[in-house]
Amino acid sequence: TTGMTNQEAAEIQISELDLLSSMFPSEEEFSVTDQLALAELKHYAENETAEMPSSKVQFILNVKAELPDASMVEFSMACALPFKYPTVLPEITVRSSFLSRSQQIQLNSDLKTYLEQKCSGEPCMLSAREWLKEHAAAYIDRELSCPPRAPLGALQSEGTTFTRLWIYSHHIYNKHKRKNIIDWAKELSLSGFCMPGKPGVVCVEGLQSSCEEFWSRVRRLTWKRILIRHREDVSLEGGGQAEIQNQRKFSTLEEKCFDAHGARGNHMDLGQLYHFLEEKGCADIFQMYFGVEGH
Repeated sequence: TTGMTNQEAAEIQISELDLLSSMFPSEEEFSVTDQLALAELKHYAENETAEMPSSKVQFILNVKAELPDASMVEFSMACALPFKYPTVLPEITVRSSFLSRSQQIQLNSDLKTYLEQKCSGEPCMLSAREWLKEHAAAYIDRELSCPPRAPLGALQSEGTTFTRLWIYSHHIYNKHKRKNIIDWAKELSLSGFCMPGKPGVVCVEGLQSSCEEFWSRVRRLTWKRILIRHREDVSLEGGGQAEIQNQRKFSTLEEKCFDAHGARGNHMDLGQLYHFLEEKGCADIFQMYFGVEGH
């Protein structure tokens, strides 16, 4: 395939994306995060004279893998297709709330090696997904799938990690859930915010173990759809309170309502959300949630 033209590469990408969307019609399994890039790619493939697309098509593939104890764990593959793909490899980052940072690095490195050996020049998203489904469970730390209750003293030991989770839900209306989110965050010393309505956005930050405990409680509630859209981990030197406070972008966990409108007063003003995130130095997260640049 060395002599593949850019146009041919674009056509192959589109047919592979079509295949993925027909195999995984649910947004929970497959979703294109940048619709504009996809539209540009299609235009480019159909028009000889069109300019090269300005950005790569990006999408998420979510994969559930079974652990030896028969529980299921979700992994998300954040993928971007370079213009020359499939002549060059896709860019894939696998994440899961059950992976520690070192496990995540190892898994991604092994996946890349596998693709380099098996997939040069051929569409390989399905192979990558299959590989992940088969091998992902082996990378998971048993401890993380059932976090032990660490005594407070242990938190001060070296290697403390500060975590910020950006959680996305199809909607958050239920008063009990909203109360749980606030109460649990308080109990676990987490700060952040919760934006109820449709879509629902929750951000929590604090000690990694507390964030993971919060996530494991929240996801057990019944949701139409909920997932960790993005995760930030920062290793702290000493892990003392001052250092933890220093990392926080939010002072407490509060519910933020941005000019609700819509039939049930439930559609939030995303422009206001963008400005709120911008003030907190988190504007880049907006793009991850909604796949568009904020204004």
